[in-house]
Amino acid sequence: MRNTFADTFYEAGKTDSRLAIVVADISPAGSIAKFREDFPRRFINTGVAEQVMIGLTAGMAQRGLRPFAYTIATFALFRPYEMIRDDLCYQNLPVTVVGIGGGVTYSTLGATHHAQEDIGLACGLPNMTVIAPCDPAEVLAATKWCVTQERGPVYLRLAKAGEPQLTTDAVEPWEFGRLRHLRRGTDVCIISYGPILKMGLELAAELEARGQSVGVASCHTLKPLDREGIIQALQGHRQVIVIEETTPNGALGQQVKALAWECGARCRLDTFALDDAFHHVYGNHAELLAAHGLSTAAMLERITKT
Repeated sequence: MRNTFADTFYEAGKTDSRLAIVVADISPAGSIAKFREDFPRRFINTGVAEQVMIGLTAGMAQRGLRPFAYTIATFALFRPYEMIRDDLCYQNLPVTVVGIGGGVTYSTLGATHHAQEDIGLACGLPNMTVIAPCDPAEVLAATKWCVTQERGPVYLRLAKAGEPQLTTDAVEPWEFGRLRHLRRGTDVCIISYGPILKMGLELAAELEARGQSVGVASCHTLKPLDREGIIQALQGHRQVIVIEETTPNGALGQQVKALAWECGARCRLDTFALDDAFHHVYGNHAELLAAHGLSTAAMLERITKT
């Protein structure tokens, strides 16, 4: 995903001299390194100074540039949170903050590198747009939108590398602010975002093997949320399942529950997210997710048991 972002940003930078990137002590990967080599005046590394990174992008945006702040998600969002709020959101500047490794992607690096809470924190900021693509193809579409948008600040949440394409056969195209159905079903609708949507597809296969018709949707734009699209899913299925790699407070699951109450939905609603806890577990990404109860087997057991 980060390589797709880098390639797309580089290509856009060839024709738009306003595009610039500011990083904070992170080694440029792929085409970000090429961007640095070809456009050195538009590449800045602040070192371990994330607050400075955000302040710089704010000033650059005020001078007419379209800067992107780019580093690991915990350091892109958590450390300079006050500056993002005051410098970017308060002034509603068109700066994209790219957070690499959302959720517990950086599993073996420990809690300091786990962005468990980023969705709730980002969505809580006034004027902030939040986008979390599920695969490289959605990264391509989201990045193209970000490099031209004039809406204001954006938090673009990416995973790391090696994520598979999940949307090749999607029945709907990527569109900013719209729930995207990858496949349609009449009994169950699974809503997810980010690479964990792969687990949603696996769960759909298990449920279909049991005779159910299952649809899967990517909620890539978390703010502004497609309330109408989610309400249609709630009212059009007997069961809706939300799967996300973030802590539950302020996350999509809570918003879907609120919408279900508001529209009087009568479907069964199951939500799965990271625990609201720090698990002192060492392991790879899948093992960290499993420690939080996020595995296809665990979700299937809970759904079929109750």
